[in-house]
Amino acid sequence: MKSIGLLGQSKQTGWARMAMAAVIAATLGTPGARAEPALQRQLPPPSAHIAPLAVDFHGEAASLEARAAARAAFEGFDAKGRPFAVVDKKEAKLFVFNADGQLVGAAPALLGLARGDSVAPGVGEMVSTGIPPDLRTTPAGRYDSQPGPNLKGETVIWVDYDAAFAIHRLRPGPAHERRAERLASPSPDDNRISLGCVVVAGEFFDRVVAPVLGHGAGVVYVLPEPAPAAMAQTTPSASRL
Repeated sequence: MKSIGLLGQSKQTGWARMAMAAVIAATLGTPGARAEPALQRQLPPPSAHIAPLAVDFHGEAASLEARAAARAAFEGFDAKGRPFAVVDKKEAKLFVFNADGQLVGAAPALLGLARGDSVAPGVGEMVSTGIPPDLRTTPAGRYDSQPGPNLKGETVIWVDYDAAFAIHRLRPGPAHERRAERLASPSPDDNRISLGCVVVAGEFFDRVVAPVLGHGAGVVYVLPEPAPAAMAQTTPSASRL
């Protein structure tokens, strides 16, 4: 699985056309069916046949960047009718959406120890021997995800299999890393500790991630690192947000 670029916007796909075809069939009938007088036919409620047209965060706090990514995924049809997730590295937060653009859940996440948006060549082969601290990044981009087992047989959501980059549940780790405490902390500043994977609490993985992304293909959007504070203060577009 390879990254194919951040938030590339696609045209309306067969998924949307099939939804429209379902409405037409329901309202006008199928070929060969006995025609009924127009006055006797009732239009079905649109919500029964068409998914909502706007992504819905259900009141969950989210950055402008995360909202834009979710809109591109669902309203721009970039996710192509599949469930999707948005990883906001600035807020150290994971948002998981179903195929209808509805937020199923959001939770804090642990991210790669090192800051950066790229992945070093061959880093996936270093897992067994140890990834150097400066290469432990959570790469940014748009990824086609698939569920599957890791080397220990644990089910994870593979974001980039070759880079050993996945979304997975919190595992026991060295006591000095205080991973559970970092997840529970209200600040995102202490969430940089993983080898590069997106790590969430086991309860959230079992309740939200696995049911939504664990049954087939999905899309994961990892937002890039935020600009340095000094640069953001002098950027006109940033000052207007």
